[in-house]
Amino acid sequence: MKKQPFGKTGREFPLLSFGAQRIVDEHDCTEEDAIRIVNAAIDQGIEYFDTAPSYSDGQSEERLGKALGHRRSKVWIATKTHDRTKEGSLRLLEKSFKRLQTDYVDEWRLHNIMYKEELDQVFAKGGAMEAMLEAKEQGMIKHISISGHTNPQVQLEAIDRYPFDSALVALSALDHHIYSFLHEFVPRANERGVAVIGMKVMALGKLVPWYEKALRYTLGLPISTTIVGMESMKQLEQNLAIARAFTPLTEIEQVEFFKDIIHLVRPDVLRWKTDNWVKAENWSIR
Repeated sequence: MKKQPFGKTGREFPLLSFGAQRIVDEHDCTEEDAIRIVNAAIDQGIEYFDTAPSYSDGQSEERLGKALGHRRSKVWIATKTHDRTKEGSLRLLEKSFKRLQTDYVDEWRLHNIMYKEELDQVFAKGGAMEAMLEAKEQGMIKHISISGHTNPQVQLEAIDRYPFDSALVALSALDHHIYSFLHEFVPRANERGVAVIGMKVMALGKLVPWYEKALRYTLGLPISTTIVGMESMKQLEQNLAIARAFTPLTEIEQVEFFKDIIHLVRPDVLRWKTDNWVKAENWSIR
């Protein structure tokens, strides 16, 4: 697979990376299958693995840790904190280490910062940023990151406040049409040397009927890598085949694709762009 620079870190990663949220029971993936899929991904050249303590109450991290074993040094692990405080975040990190069977993570990420009030919380005295800076100083983490699904203005302000090493943001073909991270955030991040990681590629399954086009759309953006959730060997093999034969969508292909999917640009589909993920009736107010 083609490799691309990862911001200002000096690293490069294949354009396809592994989202570990789905290697869990609730997605009908057994522990045995999870271990097999992760190791097959490494064998096929995938290096970047994204997880979080909130994914199935830690099961994603636990299975990733069991799968990696002696191969830990061959991969880059990114995990997250959903706690907005220093103490709460450090407690989460300690639990992540145990589940991942490691004493460091390559990247620690502020998980889903939706509102500027949350940004204020993490940057306040006793906030999660203090935990990140302390953990980095002590060698527990190597890089500091942020993620966001909803409002690109929040992440734009975040990278003005601190030189984050990376940002994980929603960049599906549907995201292109509402509160898009592509239009302002990605260019600014690239200027600053902030690695951008694309996510929500299949829009929680809504773009599966256009699978190849949906993946090619995000892979073709000016970003560092794209994580895709994979719960089976079939999905892994499908994603690898598209990534290895990757060509960007032509302008005509993109226009035709957008015409096919524009009816899905609705709050009940793009739940992460709404003011309530459960009800998903109204777009989030920016």
